[in-house]
Amino acid sequence: MDFQNDIQDYITCEIKTLQRLDIKAINDALNLLLQTQNNHKWIYIFGNGGSSATASHFQNDFGKGISEYIDNKFRFRCLNDNIATLMAIANDIGFEEVFRFQLRGIIEPGDLVIAISGSGNSTNVINAVEYAKKCGNKIIGLTGYDGGKLKKLSDISLHVPVNSMQVTEDIHMIFDHLMMSMLYKYLCGKNHLY
Repeated sequence: MDFQNDIQDYITCEIKTLQRLDIKAINDALNLLLQTQNNHKWIYIFGNGGSSATASHFQNDFGKGISEYIDNKFRFRCLNDNIATLMAIANDIGFEEVFRFQLRGIIEPGDLVIAISGSGNSTNVINAVEYAKKCGNKIIGLTGYDGGKLKKLSDISLHVPVNSMQVTEDIHMIFDHLMMSMLYKYLCGKNHLY
């Protein structure tokens, strides 16, 4: 099989989508992350499926990667990482509550929520976001497609304008590594572009 044309099409789609990203929104997200860190507040992050892996990767990159080199560490909690907790909530209460339940009675003023949903319509993600907003917390939403409900609920929308879950998830990881690289440079004095 010769996949070369299809490979080029995928790469071209990725490049065109990257060129359409809202750079100001990424800058705003970086500043909100810094504000939350400076105020010693928690950052809660979560998603389903591939987005849960992205959420875990974010926590790793900020909680260890950047925090290794600074005194005021980022306080990240990935709500999809404790399988026992997720399964207990899903079994006893309902899968739509796996994230909201974990925020109830814990999230405090000034804490930040990063919600990841390719479609922007995952019920468990939306439930947690709506709860956090009622508590007065800010939301950074990572979405694809038309952004769904999450894009509308987000204070800062990191939207990937493409109708492909694969390209959406690729670029969600780019958001992570791009922001990590900026903070490596400006907080840690390390330039990872060279």
